[in-house]
Amino acid sequence: MERYPLIADHGLVGDLQTTALVSAEGVVDWFAAPRFDSPSVFAALLDHDRGGYFRLSPEHPEDIRRQLYYPDTAVLVTRFMSPDGVGEVVDWMPPDRTDRPTDRHTLTRLVRAVRGSVRFTMECRPRFDYGRATHELRLGPGGASFHAPGVTAHLRTTFPLEREGDDVRGEVVLNTGESAGAVFTVCGPDGEAPAPADTDVLNEQMWEVVDFWQTWLRSSRYRGRWPDMVNRSVITLKLLTYSPTGAPIAAATMGLPEQVGGERNWDYRYSWIRDGSLSVRAMLDLGFVEEAARFSRWLGDRMRDRAHSPGERLQIMYRVDGDPNLTEEVLGHLEGYRGSYPVRAGNAAADQLQLDIYGEVMYALAEGQELGEQAGYHGWKGLARTVDWLAETWDRPDEGIWETRGGRQNFTYSRVMCWVALDRALHLAERYRRPADTARWTAARDAILEQVMERGWSQTEQALVQHYDGDVLDASLLIIPRVRFIAPRSPGWLDTLDAMERKLVSDSLVYRYDPAASPDGLRGSEGTFSLCTFLYVDALARAGRLRQARYTFEKMHTYANHVGLFAEEIGPSGEQLGNFPQAFTHLALIMAATTLDEALDEQQRRG
Repeated sequence: MERYPLIADHGLVGDLQTTALVSAEGVVDWFAAPRFDSPSVFAALLDHDRGGYFRLSPEHPEDIRRQLYYPDTAVLVTRFMSPDGVGEVVDWMPPDRTDRPTDRHTLTRLVRAVRGSVRFTMECRPRFDYGRATHELRLGPGGASFHAPGVTAHLRTTFPLEREGDDVRGEVVLNTGESAGAVFTVCGPDGEAPAPADTDVLNEQMWEVVDFWQTWLRSSRYRGRWPDMVNRSVITLKLLTYSPTGAPIAAATMGLPEQVGGERNWDYRYSWIRDGSLSVRAMLDLGFVEEAARFSRWLGDRMRDRAHSPGERLQIMYRVDGDPNLTEEVLGHLEGYRGSYPVRAGNAAADQLQLDIYGEVMYALAEGQELGEQAGYHGWKGLARTVDWLAETWDRPDEGIWETRGGRQNFTYSRVMCWVALDRALHLAERYRRPADTARWTAARDAILEQVMERGWSQTEQALVQHYDGDVLDASLLIIPRVRFIAPRSPGWLDTLDAMERKLVSDSLVYRYDPAASPDGLRGSEGTFSLCTFLYVDALARAGRLRQARYTFEKMHTYANHVGLFAEEIGPSGEQLGNFPQAFTHLALIMAATTLDEALDEQQRRG
């Protein structure tokens, strides 16, 4: 077992309330329960010695490993091939079908011999509360139970277990056609133990989960050129969405570095207003109306929570249940992925001022109106109060989209999205004949446009730039043509696109900005941002640069991992960096694919 496998060397399974990462070695080295943002049960990815893991794999010195998903599902298959035999570990979590929060979550691991004879070894070493809590092991004929403060985990297997301290180990030899199973269930302190494991039952459950995912995916109306990548991305977005509320998280993990050995290690297991808002359009484009509607309702609830607040009307991120408390702490006992320290739980960026979120919310609500999700009179009045407030308060420096910790600036992207907020609010007021101070909203919207074009334009770069007091380029502005702030083929925008290509694009991969030219308050460097590369494809397609857009998009696919997943960034040697998998990257992939498909179809129609 490697101490720290590559970040990309994992597949993702989940039950729509939490997820687990399984390495190509058959090791569960990340799992938090009962929710995405709960303390970890297995976290060897952040500390091999203290984090805990659940390994189930052969130990043949010459085996070759391959990992794949059962087609169009979140059922993960890890294959081990050796001269003696071929074995498989099939991992899944039964999906939540109730949309109610529960503290009971099950990870199922089915092993089988496909050819020859295979000896599987299992080690289950949970470490509760990020490895801070001790536990008591109770070992019996039906399996093992691990008891820690406030939580119990039950392990049921079809093969015998033996004690190793407060952990367990087991072995099973399977011949062609034989199978065995291990079922790990986390629940509350008094949670009932599951029934004994039975391979016939587990096989039936596996096919039920396969049917669930394939049936759900059939709702997709995507018929474009890249079905495998788009389908994998939308399944990943579904896995990263908390079913009781419809709120998506940014990524399944915390603490994975943007630079190995560096300090840019954040907790992404929360719901960002920005990420979720942009997902509404993508989900609607693919036909997943209910998912888009549920997040729109969640957004509306957040707006109403602080509609009468004297201060900021929204926080940039929340817990999946809407709780705004995301206090950041350093887990000093964890060494971090390959020494990437500190490991942080919680996220202090929740307290930042990022004015762009109002634009993303209104963009989502305007797009969501296709669902017939009208807020009603009282809902509209609350929303209108927020827009009134924004019309008076938009002209302020903030921390910006990238959550830099180097001080507030007049970020161009933030101003653009304030324009979007007012523009979409005016559109909704007219479309649904709602009462609104349209004169004030129009005046503020037009003032923002004039300010951005006058102060956000760099004569030096001949481009729109990151903030008003410099000449640094910023890839967040690639979203401008999508939100219709500027026409996608206007001279000023094409000049900006050319400038970004000169300064931010490397072999078709896109950096979000240059930290050396625009200090962000943090040490170290970072890789290219996969989100930005897909936004670049979207912008190129809208600009009519279809050959370049398609080549960039196809090349980007080669940086996905072996099962089609993306982390946040790509390093200088093509390695994936940052929390994994990242929802915003997969969202942007869907956006780029649908835009590029549409542009290519139009080109073909024109001949």
